[in-house]
Amino acid sequence: MCVLYIFRDVKLKVKSMADEQEIMCKLESIKEIRNKTLQMEKIKTRLKAEFEALESEERHLKEYKQEMDLLLQEKMAHVEELRLIHADINVMENTIKQSENDLNKLLESTRRLHDEYKPLKEHVDALRMTLGLQRLPDLCEEEEKLSLEPACHVISKFTGMHLYALCAKPRVGPGTPKSQNGSRMNEERKNT
Repeated sequence: MCVLYIFRDVKLKVKSMADEQEIMCKLESIKEIRNKTLQMEKIKTRLKAEFEALESEERHLKEYKQEMDLLLQEKMAHVEELRLIHADINVMENTIKQSENDLNKLLESTRRLHDEYKPLKEHVDALRMTLGLQRLPDLCEEEEKLSLEPACHVISKFTGMHLYALCAKPRVGPGTPKSQNGSRMNEERKNT
């Protein structure tokens, strides 16, 4: 009988040792689960922060792209404005060249007419004096705008032409409105 009790005690001890070992394994598993859960929570918190940072950066990137689009539109508007200014400069250069050519032609024509007028007037004055008549008044005495006077310095700067010319009325009055491209001369030429 004693052997039976010993066997039973050993069996109980073995069984209790197995239970104890199983409990220890379960406790180890619970400890590991707790550690992994804490680790998972930390990663989850970091992941949430990363997602928020990602959304914030996406918003910033979208804003940057919108700002870049606005800057590009502004740049294109300035480029177009510069293109229009260059076009206006080219039109004005062509208008100035045409005006200089017209002025040169008018100066040459005026000089020829004056050269024709002067000897003819001298001849008429000589004929009048033979009849005892007074000489005819000179051009400058008749009308101020037909008098010979030094040409404007502006004319000589641009043309390098004659120092004397018959002064003419200006083509455009000061109250004449400008056309779209800013040139009054072109508008006047179109009207005539």
